Amino acid sequence: MSEPLKVAMPKGRIFEEAIELLRQADFALPSEFDDSRKLIIEAPEANMRFILAKPMDVPTYVEHGVADIGVAGKDTMMEEERDVYEVLDLNISECYMAVAGLPGYEKTDINPKVASKYPNLATQYFKEQGEQVEIIKLNGSIEIAPLVGLADRIVDIVSSGQTLKENGLVELEKMVSITSRLIVNPVSYRMKDTRIDDMVERLARVVEEDDA
Repeated sequence: MSEPLKVAMPKGRIFEEAIELLRQADFALPSEFDDSRKLIIEAPEANMRFILAKPMDVPTYVEHGVADIGVAGKDTMMEEERDVYEVLDLNISECYMAVAGLPGYEKTDINPKVASKYPNLATQYFKEQGEQVEIIKLNGSIEIAPLVGLADRIVDIVSSGQTLKENGLVELEKMVSITSRLIVNPVSYRMKDTRIDDMVERLARVVEEDDA
């Protein structure tokens, strides 16, 4: 048997939805996926090895060839700009990027500050809007920034909007819709094209059926 196809996936909601897609595409995955805390999980019947990582790290694993394939949010892809192929929109974990702030916020010309986990994406967005702002990169709870005066606004992922509401913030501008994508290492695509194409085709059929 050939070596396992190595797949990098983020933990949490995206992982759960991606695994369900793979099962619908008839990939034989072990039941331990559902409750395992392992960071590397073997799926011998499918001849695959799964690497569980933080969402922002998945494109890094794929770009450097540690993983052949990965599942990453479009937000991460736009922020990281990694040297990988984006081959399929899996249409899972739907959400969107938005600008948020305190109710009644009004734009001023006095050194506006924006906090975000996505400094590159935020910088590009405000540049396109013709607004010059100072971007402050945060890794943790972005919502706290306007509450403590660190920033006037934030740029972050919005799913239900509940987190914003619970922290007294309101959505000011919707930026871009986000879904999770299947990404591939360029070298792996040349060396394992038959297996990767088969995986893409099987997943694409499931995605199309779910959208029908």
